[in-house]
Amino acid sequence: MPALVLLGAQWGDEGKGKATDLLGGSVDYVVRYQGGNNAGHTVVVGDQKYALHLLPSGILSPGCTPVIGNGVVVDPAVLLSELSGLNERGVDTSKLLLSGNAHLITPYHTTVDKVTERFLGKRKIGTTGRGIGPTYADKINRVGIRVQDLYDESILTQKVEAALDFKNQILAKLYNRRAIDVAQIVDEMLGYAEQIKPFVADTTLILNNAIDEGKVVLFEGGQGTLLDVDHGTYPFVTSSNPTAGGACTGTGVGPTKINRVIGILKAYTTRVGAGPFPTELFDKDGEALRTIGGERGVTTGRDRRCGWFDAVIARYATRVNGLTDFFLTKLDVLTGWEQIPVCVAYEIDGKRVEELPYSQSDFHHAKPVYEMLPGWSEDISKAKTFSDLPKNAQAYVKALEEMSGAPISAIGVGPGRDETIEINSFLS
Repeated sequence: MPALVLLGAQWGDEGKGKATDLLGGSVDYVVRYQGGNNAGHTVVVGDQKYALHLLPSGILSPGCTPVIGNGVVVDPAVLLSELSGLNERGVDTSKLLLSGNAHLITPYHTTVDKVTERFLGKRKIGTTGRGIGPTYADKINRVGIRVQDLYDESILTQKVEAALDFKNQILAKLYNRRAIDVAQIVDEMLGYAEQIKPFVADTTLILNNAIDEGKVVLFEGGQGTLLDVDHGTYPFVTSSNPTAGGACTGTGVGPTKINRVIGILKAYTTRVGAGPFPTELFDKDGEALRTIGGERGVTTGRDRRCGWFDAVIARYATRVNGLTDFFLTKLDVLTGWEQIPVCVAYEIDGKRVEELPYSQSDFHHAKPVYEMLPGWSEDISKAKTFSDLPKNAQAYVKALEEMSGAPISAIGVGPGRDETIEINSFLS
């Protein structure tokens, strides 16, 4: 039985929650391996809509064990609030597992995040202000607070003191902010200890044992490939590794145990926050994509920037992730266009470029080279098989598949759980 990685192949918001939820009934474990509550998944079950920010999408699938891995940064207040909200709606959250090695977001991380972004002014990155970046920075600087530290008050106090010794200097002298009290932070963090204790576990051991026993484990990435801190459009990226390699470091499961890597693609392209975006639209087509597609961030509430499908980015995602399959989402949103442009290459300084340039300056100046594909007007939301799609919709999917470099094994034709065409099983 397979271990699978499922991740965003663009700038995030591709519909990973729908894809994960589709597999959830056949999967034993769904694991978040990076990011924090800066990532959002919307999952529609029947007439119920769920917005998940920190919890793995598998928490909505009975029989599936949701896991928050060591690579995730966890705001305990957000975690408990999200669990409470699901419990009130009748969702069983008791199976959740939380790595004791996951790092915790504290109030001083969110404070530093917000004041730093404001200080940058026009040079701001476009962070969510939820403390994600500063928490990862503390992790790398070896002054981070881990879940397991909540159960040793002495160690917790020492770590908070070490972190605030420097941060308070910055807050007071650079940002003219009041220093943060160590005891207040320690007391607040200790207040979460007993509430989350039932979930804390050695998730690396549990997941490796599960795979060895033939269980199906799905690793779920937040954000997307182009937001990866190493492989994305740096510096306009997140602070972790949403790419496939992050699934290994973020869970402690080795790469030889992973069987398939599935990339989620929208049938067009969106991104939230600052940074270059070659196919971005500023006209009525861009507004139509935003309106029809409901393109507003689940976590941020910000309108997403919208543009046509970018095959250069899709090919790049295939390469850096080693993708074996694509899940194409929101094909239904494109219904109604007579012709649909697809970016097949870039023009940079008068030259045609078919691969993503490694230079930030080149990518910033890249102009899309479009190929026009015929559109369709028929409603596709009730399609159950590929042959149910209009001929032009079939041709569009096949063209994207050829350009992107990996087979499209499933297609989303609507937001609902059952509005998906499965071409090839991800679990075979």
